[in-house]
Amino acid sequence: MVQRDSETWRAFQEVRPSARELLATAAVQLQHINAGDIEPRWAWQLAELARALEKLETLQRGHAEVREARRALPPVSQEEFVDSLAERNEEAWDSLDTWATQGRALLGIHAVALKAPTRILGAVPAPAASPVRRPAGRRG
Repeated sequence: MVQRDSETWRAFQEVRPSARELLATAAVQLQHINAGDIEPRWAWQLAELARALEKLETLQRGHAEVREARRALPPVSQEEFVDSLAERNEEAWDSLDTWATQGRALLGIHAVALKAPTRILGAVPAPAASPVRRPAGRRG
């Protein structure tokens, strides 16, 4: 189970940096999809994903705080560090499982949004490209 929890935590790290944006985008898309195209479970799934993400972020912050606090103490053994990670990963299991099982809702919502008469792609328009600035005094 320790290995499973660790591998699941690592797998989620590919999604974690954009998880909030994915949820926000899906929520906006859901508001603009025709009612007849909405799966009744989607709103619940988005709420579950948001709750799970909150817990994962709390666990990560807690682990980071513990890690920082330990820096002021004598060096932590490798075993203690591994135990700390294993504990975080174990506590995260339910939330990670929620993302694994309910995360498909994000794909379903997006797929329906793409088929809408006017595409509903995102929560926020893409930022305009900023001009390239060159350091003063250099040309080329």
